[in-house]
Amino acid sequence: MTKKEWFGSSLNEECGIFALHKVVDAGILAYYGLHSLQHRGQEACGIATSDGKRVLTRKDKGLVTDVFDKAKLDEISDNAIHALGHVLYNNYGSNIQENIQPIMVRSHQGTFALAHNGEIVNAGQLRYELEQEGSIFQGTSDTEIVAHLIQRAKGSMAEKILAACKQMQGAYSMVIMTKNTMYAVRDPLGLRPLCLARLNGGYAISSESCAFTIVNADFVRDIRPGELLKMGKEQFESLQFAPERVPSICAMEYIYFARPDSDIDKINVHASRKACGRELARQDNVQADIVVGVPDSSLSASQGYAEESGLPHEMGLIKNRYIGRTFIRPRQTDRDRGVKMKLSAVRSIVSGKRVVLVDDSIVRGTTCKRIVGHLFAAGAREVHVRIASAPLCHLCFYGIDLHSEDELIAAKLNQEEICEHIGATSLRYLPLETMYKIMGQSICAACFTGNYPIPIPEKNPLYDFDRA
Repeated sequence: MTKKEWFGSSLNEECGIFALHKVVDAGILAYYGLHSLQHRGQEACGIATSDGKRVLTRKDKGLVTDVFDKAKLDEISDNAIHALGHVLYNNYGSNIQENIQPIMVRSHQGTFALAHNGEIVNAGQLRYELEQEGSIFQGTSDTEIVAHLIQRAKGSMAEKILAACKQMQGAYSMVIMTKNTMYAVRDPLGLRPLCLARLNGGYAISSESCAFTIVNADFVRDIRPGELLKMGKEQFESLQFAPERVPSICAMEYIYFARPDSDIDKINVHASRKACGRELARQDNVQADIVVGVPDSSLSASQGYAEESGLPHEMGLIKNRYIGRTFIRPRQTDRDRGVKMKLSAVRSIVSGKRVVLVDDSIVRGTTCKRIVGHLFAAGAREVHVRIASAPLCHLCFYGIDLHSEDELIAAKLNQEEICEHIGATSLRYLPLETMYKIMGQSICAACFTGNYPIPIPEKNPLYDFDRA
């Protein structure tokens, strides 16, 4: 297998998890927590709850506010003191009902619900082996594979989870909920975020700390890489199943995915993006009139650029708040249409101006090309594109939905060619060394460097299934 094409699991996800343990009104609060994580997945969502005696779940395709009307919330909220919620991003071809989380397992051994964020790179081999041993799958997600691994292992639930973790390679933040116990686990490298808070005598777990604010939870700490937390009726236990290390958090969490008000591994997302913008300005000498950021994930960086350069920070682009994120739309045709509907240039602001356009990244080039075109159509004299990250030119195998390097414009064209392709007056990226300086030397930057912290297995030629 070459690194130009990925043959792993068909569910490449950048999802969100929110859970509550021993908290009154857990079902309702989980709804609010998931709403705060909606930016991490817009295809489907689900909530499982427990009153300490039984586990109920409701899930469906759609946004949190669409799926959970009052009737559904009432069904799962009655006396619930534990809850596990999930928002899902599915890639194209995998948006099926069976992949919606939390995944439920009911057996004579008991019931548990499972939610997962990340990508198991050896999922294909694991699924093949499980099927050979008699496991039957309903969907195509990594999460269902994890559920089978847990169910087939022996010992206590904590021992079963740890046995599953030993077989998995890749990125995973997971929460498992039984009728009265909650387990939270983060992969040994800490590639995906997961954090802990206290709330009304109980606990909250979230992919991002921003979700704690809406439920008035008090942030405690990030789950450590290679750590399993067990929250029972009375006990709180931490099990370190891999050596402690500095997290190799995905750089794209800081650059694009996470909300600006989140703190991930002790670094504030807004502050890191703003620092990237400042460094862009320090390393630039372009003559311009105004700075414009691409809403929303680039506004922190554009603010930093404007403050450092002394140029006015203007709202030259307006975002339609009712349109979802174009990068995480499964199909290219959907992304193209979304760009048209999503952003419009403010003619009275940009007309006759030399514009510095700050964006967080260039992936396929579709969005950036259209935005540059919008600005010129609105009368901009010049558009100087400044990217607050390094060129994205390698696949991510740990949870970002990129299937082929052919999708990545920086893998095919050099900087000058990209500039010509998007129609910009000039183009500059933030150097990788500067990213390390701001975000930490331990971040996973494989999509920029091609250096993968976890080896990528070859495709199992005997393993394949219908992904439609």
